[in-house]
Amino acid sequence: MLPLIHANFLQRLIQHIQADQRFEALLAGGSMVHGGFDEYSDLDLILLVRDEDYAAVLSCRHSLASDWGQLLACFTGEHVGEPRLLICLYEPILHVDLKFVSVSDFVHAVERPLVQWARVPEKVDRLIAGLNVEWPDRSPDWFEERAWIWLHYAGTKLQRGELFEAMGMLAFFRDQVLGPMLHRQSGRPQRGLRRIEGDAAATAWLQTVTAGHDAESISRALRKATELYQLLRKDDPPKHVVPGMPERLLPFLSVS
Repeated sequence: MLPLIHANFLQRLIQHIQADQRFEALLAGGSMVHGGFDEYSDLDLILLVRDEDYAAVLSCRHSLASDWGQLLACFTGEHVGEPRLLICLYEPILHVDLKFVSVSDFVHAVERPLVQWARVPEKVDRLIAGLNVEWPDRSPDWFEERAWIWLHYAGTKLQRGELFEAMGMLAFFRDQVLGPMLHRQSGRPQRGLRRIEGDAAATAWLQTVTAGHDAESISRALRKATELYQLLRKDDPPKHVVPGMPERLLPFLSVS
């Protein structure tokens, strides 16, 4: 059972796209697939569009989104590498991600979505069965190539006294490196920091990699981040290790 606000939006959306022959199906991903859906969850939706109508639908997706509910604001998803995505906020306050995908392009996915409505159910079931489903986990070398550069960046902000910048970089490092690696260690998909509070050991580690707005606190957290990265790296070592680290980096992470 979905919360009422989510269920009502889905019902209205299905009514709209049923009446629009350009749409073939409405699919759902995110928490509806992974579990843990609650009143605070977003709706992550895929709208399958007929190939011959795709360009026209994409060109008017803002107006379509406005027709489908009381739209407060929206923007496209280039910042996450997904220009087909329209990120929306509706009244009553509900976050809805609308991804417009042509039928012929529906071949890859990060999860196997759930059908909410289909014009021809058998056709959509075949499409979903044939999907290449792969979660975008990062390789050990992806982390190694970036971790030391990001830690150095945070250290230079610390040394310059730009403490909010250093704190922001710490948060970024937790989300992009440490959280995914902690999920990896426990055999879960690398989902940033999503629901990581359910892992007591991971939470305890991450609590040491937080800082207040003071240089000593930031320095301590950066050094802990370095320590934790090295520890997690042992689970699945990269093929190529950046030389001289962390020794070359440590002076940037300390304050006198």
